Amino acid sequence: MGPLTSLAVRSPRRCSRNGCPRQAVATLTYVYADSTAVVGPLAINPEPHTYDLCESHARSLTAPRGWELVRFDGEFEPPPPTTDDLVALADAVREAARPPVRAEPYSPPSPSPTRRAHLRSVPPPPR
Repeated sequence: MGPLTSLAVRSPRRCSRNGCPRQAVATLTYVYADSTAVVGPLAINPEPHTYDLCESHARSLTAPRGWELVRFDGEFEPPPPTTDDLVALADAVREAARPPVRAEPYSPPSPSPTRRAHLRSVPPPPR
C-alpha cells in the first residue's frame, strides 16, 4: 500500500449517476407507495435506498411516467467539511509519515518427496 491511498482520505460524496465525477448536493428518494420521486437537499448520511445527485442531475431529473416529482425549490449547496474529514486527513498524514514496512519475499513451500497425492485413479469395477 502506498503512503496515501484512496481509502486514507474520505472524498466528498459524488453524484450517483454513472460516469459523473461531480460532488453531490442533493438526494433523490423514491416513495414507491405514493409513486413519487423526491429531490431534496443532500441528506446528512448516505442511505442505501437513496441516490446522491450533483446539481445538474438534480435539476434535470424527470420522474417515471405516472409518477409525481417533488423537487426542492431552493439552492443546492455542498455540505460543509465535517470533523470526520479533518480526522481522515490527519490519519492520512500520519500514515504517510510511517516508515515503509518491508515484506519478506514469498518463497513457495518445497514439495515433500514422501507425501502421497490426495487423489488417485480408481479402476472401474469388474463386469
